[in-house]
Amino acid sequence: MGSVKVDLHRKEREFDAAYALDNAEGVRLLLADYQKFVSRKRCGDYDAATILIDIHKALKLANLTARQRQAIELVYFGELTQAEAGERMGITQQAVDYSLALSTEKIADIYYYWASHNEGYTIGGRNDG
Repeated sequence: MGSVKVDLHRKEREFDAAYALDNAEGVRLLLADYQKFVSRKRCGDYDAATILIDIHKALKLANLTARQRQAIELVYFGELTQAEAGERMGITQQAVDYSLALSTEKIADIYYYWASHNEGYTIGGRNDG
């Protein structure tokens, strides 16, 4: 019988490749998959639970305005379209889009800080620490 090689860091590399969290696009992709992580957490996936904790920690640290936080909550956590979120917020879809763009930039700055201080994330999908 041959030996079986176990790749202990495969999930981390896959996560880093899918979500380059030091930029707004990577954060947007992560937020778009928010409900997927909630579902995985419910199935006992501890990595998903950690990701969700970090998302909420990053949201708190990002110094978002009330409007930016509400846009994130409605669109990504509440699964509304930008138009539906705008209707609820009393603003246009374009204003929601702008709020989300500013939000993801601020959140990316938090993940960048974490990555550059070796706090469990990578820069540009690479492990630079």
